[in-house]
Amino acid sequence: MLLNSSLLTEAMQRQGFDALIATMPENVTYTSGFWAMSQWIRRGPQAYVLTPKPDAGEPAIITSTGIIDLAVESDVWVKDIYRYGSFFFDRNEGVELSAVDTRMLEILAKPHDPDPVSALVRAIKARKLENGRFGVDEIGITPDYWDKLATALPNATFVRASNAFRYARAIKTPEEISRLRRSAQIADLSIKAAFDAASEGITERELARIFHNTTINEGGEPVLGCVGCGTRSALTNVQPSDYALKQGDILRFDAGGRYRHYRADIARNAVLGEPSKKLRTYHRAICVGLDRAIEMIKPGVRVSDVFHAGVEAVRKEGIPHYDRSHIGHGIGLDGYDAPDIAANNDAVFEEGMVICVETPYYELGFGGLQVEDTMVVTRDGVDSFMLTSTELRVV
Repeated sequence: MLLNSSLLTEAMQRQGFDALIATMPENVTYTSGFWAMSQWIRRGPQAYVLTPKPDAGEPAIITSTGIIDLAVESDVWVKDIYRYGSFFFDRNEGVELSAVDTRMLEILAKPHDPDPVSALVRAIKARKLENGRFGVDEIGITPDYWDKLATALPNATFVRASNAFRYARAIKTPEEISRLRRSAQIADLSIKAAFDAASEGITERELARIFHNTTINEGGEPVLGCVGCGTRSALTNVQPSDYALKQGDILRFDAGGRYRHYRADIARNAVLGEPSKKLRTYHRAICVGLDRAIEMIKPGVRVSDVFHAGVEAVRKEGIPHYDRSHIGHGIGLDGYDAPDIAANNDAVFEEGMVICVETPYYELGFGGLQVEDTMVVTRDGVDSFMLTSTELRVV
C-alpha cells in the first residue's frame, strides 16, 4: 500500500477532523491507489477520496462513470465506489466476463449522481457524518463545487487541509520507497544513454528523444526533460531545441520520468571536449556542496542547517558569489513533496523521507551546471538511489 495511514490518522486527530477529503490527483492516488487519469492530463475533472477517521466507516472513491475501469484495477485498495455522470457500455452476452468487467457491471447497476459533489454528499451521509468536521484538500476541488458542498451539508464544517496530506506523504512507505528508487534509477540510466550518444552536431531534441526512449524502454513514463547545451544550459527550465552541440559545450540534464506514478528528478552534466579551467572549478564546487549537504542529513537534523552548509561549501570551493533559494526537496507522487531544503525551513529530517538534493548554478553567457541526487533518509544517514556519480562527464 502507498498510504502512510498512521500519519494521515495523526493529522486528522491533531486537527479534530472526522474525515479527510482528497481532491488533487496526487492525494487521490495516495489515499486509494486510484489513478484518475482525466485529473492527471487536464484541468477541471473531479475525483475525490473520502477517508473517515478510524471506526467512522470505510473510505470511498468518488469518480466519473467514464473512468470506473481505472477505479477497479488491482492496485486500488478502496472498494466502495460512488460514481457520477453517464457513460455507456455495451455487453457481449455470449462470452464470459473478466473479473474487472464483472466488477464494472456491479458498479454500473448501482445508482449514480449528476455531479461529483452529489456523489460525495451521498458517501458522507451513508457514513452518518453529515454534521462532521472535514479536512478538504483544497487544491483539486473547484470553487463552485466547494460552495456546493458547503450548501449541501450546512451543519458540517469544511477546513482547508492540503497540508495534512503533505505531512503524511513526507514519510514514505516501503512500497513508495521501492517505486521511487526504480524511478530515479530509470532517469539515471536515461541520462547516461543520452550522454553516451552525445557528439558534435547532435541536437538537444535528439538527446531528449534518446533520454525519453530509454525511460520508456526501462519501464517508466516520460514527464520532465530540461535539456540544454552550450550557453542555453543556463536557462533554468530549458526545453530541447534544434540547437546542435559544438566543441566545448556544456550539456545539462535536469530530468526524470515516472514509474508506477512515482516521480524522478535528477541532474547531471557533461561537456563535449576538454573542459575549461572555470568549468572544472565550478563543477567541482557544486559537487562539494552537494556532498556536504548529503553527509549532514540524518533524522533530527534541521533542514535549514543542511541548506546553509551546502551553500557555504560551494562558496568556499570556488564560487564565492553562489546563492540559492533552496537546494532540494522531497519527492513522491508529486515532484515536490515536503521538505523544501531552504534557509527558512526549521523542520527536521525524518527516517523514511525521500529527498532530492541539488546544487544548481546558472550563469547567463557561460552556462548552467546542476547535480541532483535522490535518496531515502535512514536511521543514521541516507541511502542513495543513484547508479552514476555526479562527476563531469567528458564526451
